[in-house]
Amino acid sequence: MNGAVPTTIIVVGLALAAYALLMTALNRRMGGVLLAWLVVLEVLLLVLVGLIIAKLAGGGRPASLPTLVGYLIATPLIPLAAGFWGALERSRWGPAVIAVAGLAAAVLMVRLHEIWAVIHV
Repeated sequence: MNGAVPTTIIVVGLALAAYALLMTALNRRMGGVLLAWLVVLEVLLLVLVGLIIAKLAGGGRPASLPTLVGYLIATPLIPLAAGFWGALERSRWGPAVIAVAGLAAAVLMVRLHEIWAVIHV
């Protein structure tokens, strides 16, 4: 697997976190731009899950398969949960939730690389 998708997820996650923190500092509510970036992050994460599943179907096995499966289930849920929580939080802290989700996605890519080095970052 090439490193383009995980690296893009890291970049998008960190850019999303920076923008969301800016919106938090400016005391702005969550808007359409943040939701659009969350959708982009979600699509990238689903593509990565598909690539990893294809690699598993091709016979590849990480050292800790249960841990990898747990990450594959949890990772795409983070932007979804953050989007709902951020939309419900009508104060400036809605974007802060999105910032945490962006940072979490970037950290999870590094962690996935540690679990299975075939996922190049």
